[in-house]
Amino acid sequence: MNLAVLASGSGTTFQNLVDRIAAGSLSANIKLLITSRPDIPALDRAAKAGIPAHVIDRKSFATASDFSKPIFKLLDEQKIDLVCLAGWLCMLAIPPRYEGRIMNIHPALLPAFGGPGMFGQHVHRAVLAHGCKVSGCTVHFVDEKYDNGPIILQRVCPVLDDDTTESLAHRVFEEEKIAYPQAIRLFCQGRLKIDGRRVQILAEAKG
Repeated sequence: MNLAVLASGSGTTFQNLVDRIAAGSLSANIKLLITSRPDIPALDRAAKAGIPAHVIDRKSFATASDFSKPIFKLLDEQKIDLVCLAGWLCMLAIPPRYEGRIMNIHPALLPAFGGPGMFGQHVHRAVLAHGCKVSGCTVHFVDEKYDNGPIILQRVCPVLDDDTTESLAHRVFEEEKIAYPQAIRLFCQGRLKIDGRRVQILAEAKG
């Protein structure tokens, strides 16, 4: 499967996928990285991994539709099977041909603590402020609302009494490192079936 990764920041999720592929635990090929901003660490990670990277600066476009057109043109040219958002902070206008082919990972248990403005430390701060006893991550298909698409899988971790946003973020990211490759693996195996708001995980084919 040919993957494209879209990132807007440090690229830690992108790096996790690069590492999993290099270790042989994820059978896929990252054909390109697209970033929504220049001069971010994700670009350095791509250069180090030898993966082509393209900057499509959100600030250069008036609307989400205008911004999305060159992105999907690139994806088409590279014959991308699955698009993986990795700390991507921009709304996309998704063409019908990409429905069910874009995933995102969110650092909380959706539908709680999602939506506009809920990313990174903002999420973990909100989880702590609400006194939650557990948190975790959610991998979901992407639609044209923030953190709204059908949920593929979730992983849970405890919230400790002495947690800070940083310590909770670290614990959640450890679950993200497992969950995202797992979801991608299921997609590559053809084992994800979208049924309305639900995603069924099909049994592994025998033989």
